[in-house]
Amino acid sequence: MAMHVPKAPGFAQMLKEGAKHFSGLEEAVFRNIQACKELAQTTRTALGPNGMNKMVINHLEKLFVTNDAATILRELEVQHPAAKMIVMASHMQEQEVGDGTNFVLVFAGTLLELAEELLRMGLSVSEACISILPNSGHFNVDSIRVCKILGSGISASSVLHGMVFKKETEGDVTSVKDAKIAVYSCPFDGMITETKGTVLIKTADELRNFSKGEENLMDLQVKAIADAGANVVVTGGKVADMALHYANKYNLMLVRLNSKWDLRRLCKTLGATALPKLIPPTLEEMGHCNSVYLSEVGDTQVVVFKHEKEDGAISTIVIRGSTDNLMDDIERAIDDGVNTFKVFTRDKRLVPGGGATEIELAKQIASYGETCPGLDQYAIKKFAEAFEAIPRALAENSGVKANEVLSKLYAVHQEGNKNVGFDIEAETAAVKDMLETGVLDTYLGKHWGIKLATNAAVTVLRVDQIIMAKPAGGPKPPSGKKDWDDDQSE
Repeated sequence: MAMHVPKAPGFAQMLKEGAKHFSGLEEAVFRNIQACKELAQTTRTALGPNGMNKMVINHLEKLFVTNDAATILRELEVQHPAAKMIVMASHMQEQEVGDGTNFVLVFAGTLLELAEELLRMGLSVSEACISILPNSGHFNVDSIRVCKILGSGISASSVLHGMVFKKETEGDVTSVKDAKIAVYSCPFDGMITETKGTVLIKTADELRNFSKGEENLMDLQVKAIADAGANVVVTGGKVADMALHYANKYNLMLVRLNSKWDLRRLCKTLGATALPKLIPPTLEEMGHCNSVYLSEVGDTQVVVFKHEKEDGAISTIVIRGSTDNLMDDIERAIDDGVNTFKVFTRDKRLVPGGGATEIELAKQIASYGETCPGLDQYAIKKFAEAFEAIPRALAENSGVKANEVLSKLYAVHQEGNKNVGFDIEAETAAVKDMLETGVLDTYLGKHWGIKLATNAAVTVLRVDQIIMAKPAGGPKPPSGKKDWDDDQSE
């Protein structure tokens, strides 16, 4: 008879066997803070122009070499529930602003680190953080496309008004000027009946006539497209040999795109309508661009849809580079730049970079804390101290003594020079006017970064219990032996 072991009294006895339960400051709160601090420490050394790269290998064994915090977090697949809150805050920053994800991580991690000191003193920081938070033309990021072509160097990258596809043309025609483009979402092939049917052919003449009828129908369809004025056909499906023959006969340039998203973007660029059937397009349904041509970039064949005017709906940045990892990193940098431009269309305000804004905020919030009576001033001063994490990280990543930089920044800001930040290009602990240097951050990026990091930190601090249900599923199979036949032979 198996001996029954009674569960411990309290909350634990209500849970299933195998569930985990942590509560209190030591077990829950400090545990959560430690996880968030370690996550922030991982990305902190990647902050700023002198930040170090991280080598990340994801679950598909794909290699990433980058200092982009958003990519690092996306590929790491963080599992800890408290750290996930910080990751979610950085994802919100990515969606809202498109940049500044590392700022959110570093700032939230420092807030929690300083909050831990207050908690050990017996003080709560949550309400103080919330109390000092300020109340606070359409551009589509998808309109800037990126085409990565291996070879040459970054300096060989270029911008093109139009779209570039790593494809070859299907027919003999490889270049068309003043292109009038018919776009089809269906295959460039003969019509297929919706229901299955059987054709009974008794003689060779009947077979010949049947084939000729199909050829004549295809000839008429392609001729009608050419007569409508189209000289380029873009199809989203397969291209039949017979249809290709007649496209060459009527001097139609034929391009096949497998992706329906590429087809939609091309329609947006050209002002065309994707037709679901192989019918002649009207003038309103056809797209227009200055030229369509097949080109060779390095050893890669590309089809270019080019606009001479610079007011096209979509532009493409052709990235050249020696390795895929390098081009991926350049693509992420471009994505940050495009999102920054999008932020400008919403709010044109700028703030000085290089840690100048953070030091000024730290100075003013600390001064405000001095005027507050009671225990609140401790929380407010720690909140102010958290802003020092950004210039401190920039200095440490540049190999400069952080304390020396912070003391110089505070001294200059006390004199009223609000725009002075850390000079990254200097080899010593030097400071410089960021407005004159042109090192600026977007106001919205800072606003959302501070707001999201603070909210994430407050959310973590409000958790005093961790309850983990028993994982679903049975026992995992043994991983030692791969070949089950060997097991049987023993």
